[in-house]
Amino acid sequence: MGTWKKKSSYKNKFSYISQIINSVSSSSLHSFLDSPDNNKSSKKNTSKFLRNPKLWAFFLFSLSVLGILLRLGLCLSPLLQESQLQSSDSSNGSPKSHLGFAYTRSNITQAEISIAKDRSLDRILKKNETFGGESKLVGNGHVWDDKNEFWKQPDGLGYKPCLDFSIEYRRETKKIAREKRKYLMVVVSGGMNQQKNQIVDAVVISRILGAILVVPILQINLIWGDESEFSDIFDLEQFKSVLANDVKIVSMLPASKVMTRPSEDGGMPFQASPQWIRSHYLKRFNKDGVLLLKRFDSRLSKDLPSDLQKLRCKAAFEALKFSPRVLEIGKKLAERMRSKGPYIALHLRLEKDVWVRTGCLSGLSSKYEEIVNIERIKRPELLTAKSSMTSDERKLAGLCPLNAKEVTRLLRALGAPRDARIYWAGGEPLGGKEALKPLTSEFPHLYNKHDIALPLELKPFAKRASIMASIDYIVCKESDVFMASHGGNMGHTIQGHRAYNGHMKIIIPNKRQMLPYFLNTTITETEFTTMIKKLHRQSLGQPELRISKAGRDVTKYPVPECMCNQSNSTI
Repeated sequence: MGTWKKKSSYKNKFSYISQIINSVSSSSLHSFLDSPDNNKSSKKNTSKFLRNPKLWAFFLFSLSVLGILLRLGLCLSPLLQESQLQSSDSSNGSPKSHLGFAYTRSNITQAEISIAKDRSLDRILKKNETFGGESKLVGNGHVWDDKNEFWKQPDGLGYKPCLDFSIEYRRETKKIAREKRKYLMVVVSGGMNQQKNQIVDAVVISRILGAILVVPILQINLIWGDESEFSDIFDLEQFKSVLANDVKIVSMLPASKVMTRPSEDGGMPFQASPQWIRSHYLKRFNKDGVLLLKRFDSRLSKDLPSDLQKLRCKAAFEALKFSPRVLEIGKKLAERMRSKGPYIALHLRLEKDVWVRTGCLSGLSSKYEEIVNIERIKRPELLTAKSSMTSDERKLAGLCPLNAKEVTRLLRALGAPRDARIYWAGGEPLGGKEALKPLTSEFPHLYNKHDIALPLELKPFAKRASIMASIDYIVCKESDVFMASHGGNMGHTIQGHRAYNGHMKIIIPNKRQMLPYFLNTTITETEFTTMIKKLHRQSLGQPELRISKAGRDVTKYPVPECMCNQSNSTI
């Protein structure tokens, strides 16, 4: 209110000065000086004025005051103009998303929006869009807040990607290059991240068999109705060229094999070794020349010879790049998130089916717990956790996703600033906006892809769940800090990808050890924060040796098989 009064008084002074200037115009002064009727009287008045020191002093004083007022008016002019502009902007308002992301589009017409893919429009929007919070110091393409330790990146200990294959591996490559008889076809299923893992395994299996890999077929997802093909999601030419010295890849079977009925696999066992694969599949190649694999998700052993582990990393992190149009939209959204500073990316597993499958309580009202329980009774086969355990026992065992309240407490304890921008990936949470209230109340700058995308940008992918997941993957991978509320394929793959890119910060919730502190109502907030920081000191994205985690995927822990440092020392 005080500010309004101050601006109002400035405006009154400025108006008063304008009236003085307008009243003493050049024409009135000219008529005053040149009027013949007043010549004589003016001379008399002038002589009296010159002989009167009081009038002379008053005249000088008046000129001084007038000069000060004129200077004050000129100084206030830009302030008043700015105030008027701000007032005009605030009265017009800016459209906001349901979570508060605002755009200013005063100069953009409907026709311009309809061509949102055009780069010139992107530049216009970039100038006009607004984002919560103020920008900080910019350096190396990132915006950092040096005062907050939360944004500090882990020490990568000099580890960098190193995919040096053995002489024997390279010698074997020459034989594979001459192969013209054996063709491996694979059908991959599930969501995008699940498909990605299967494609990586298909590359390795093809190498083990010395077969030509036909570009993987993506099974139509019955849940989401996604009919995307390989080239819709991934860059096919990149996939072929990067792996050219490892596996021969063709887009389709040659004409001589099109009519061949492929030998279909009945199912691969878990932890299948290269020896098992060769002994079971090479005979089939000799008979038919074409082998079709299905249902091999997570069946290939995680503990493979060094060269095959390197091939896994090469396929996952270098060959499987997203298609240009998917990469373009993903990068745009990541740039918008970082436009005002560093940002956190969360993969929130709060969907209804997640609560059903894990057998956990969502922490929402009894209404939603009942919905989940009814679904669980209807379809008991969906429950993937140990059915003998109660919901509380599952939670304490670290088998449940963190709900929004627990994610909020964890981030706050680890020092995330209140003004941090947070991107959340994942499906619609059970309970909708209500489920996210604990997060939005503590961290108001919370957005997902629908909040920060422009109109029509996501429209081409509306019925392509795998492409939507790919966009989430890109924004999460590019973030300054990443955290998943519950494991899963996406969280694991991004963890490995961020390590491969230089060990970018990732928070790995130590659920089993931290949850007792969440449930302890007698502990003070200071004690809680101290314990949470202590529990996560070594879970912030530092290099971890996979060899200490037997049976873990190298694409989650790429050290030391796919990454090495100059000293080749261990951690």
